[in-house]
Amino acid sequence: MASPLEQFQIKTIIPIHLGGIDASFTNSALFMTIGVAVATLFLTLSMHGRAIVPGRWQSMAELCYEFVANMIRGNVGAEGRRYFPFIFSLFMFILFGNMLGMIPYSFTYTSHLVVTLGMAMVVFIGTTIIGFVKHGFHFFSFFLPHGTPWYIAPLLIPIEVLSYFTRPVSLSLRLFANMTAGHTMLKVFASFVVTMGLLGVVPLLAAVALTGLEFLIAFLQAYVFTVLTCIYLNDALHMH
Repeated sequence: MASPLEQFQIKTIIPIHLGGIDASFTNSALFMTIGVAVATLFLTLSMHGRAIVPGRWQSMAELCYEFVANMIRGNVGAEGRRYFPFIFSLFMFILFGNMLGMIPYSFTYTSHLVVTLGMAMVVFIGTTIIGFVKHGFHFFSFFLPHGTPWYIAPLLIPIEVLSYFTRPVSLSLRLFANMTAGHTMLKVFASFVVTMGLLGVVPLLAAVALTGLEFLIAFLQAYVFTVLTCIYLNDALHMH
């Protein structure tokens, strides 16, 4: 019986070696490319020949647009509009990566910590730069809220600094852990369907239920990652 973790194995498709660096094109890179291509095609074709009364595909594209726009409006405010292209792209990249991973024999690139940590670091570094550009050295006051008694500062500042620098870790681990755990559970239950014979109907029903739950989690994790990005951006723009 194949290991349920085998589905997460990185496999080389096109070997590429640049000096001492392995830059091979892998199954993870392939599905990231597919994810970007499918999202681009979906948005481009659904808005082609757009009409005042939208059709099914145009409605779906507009729903995605409005969903992210409302998320930014509610969590960041008017200043967040200039960052809409990045946040929208981030949401669609994660969403399509999660959904593509639900197709049998595909690959879920969001189930790899290196991918989720890479996105989280971009968000963390980007929001930190925005904070310093907007507020200068006054951004350091983020770690000591206005009105805090001086005698609490020695305790509060280290806690705030630690909390701030663990943001990319918690952001990346949440997405990585949920996608890995869910797909592993699906693989485990699916493996029991054949081996248990007639009793396999029980794990089959469990696998069907888990599949529906995984589709919901795939969307929720894209939403959570994006809404936390908006919250971090709001902190950088408006501080406390």
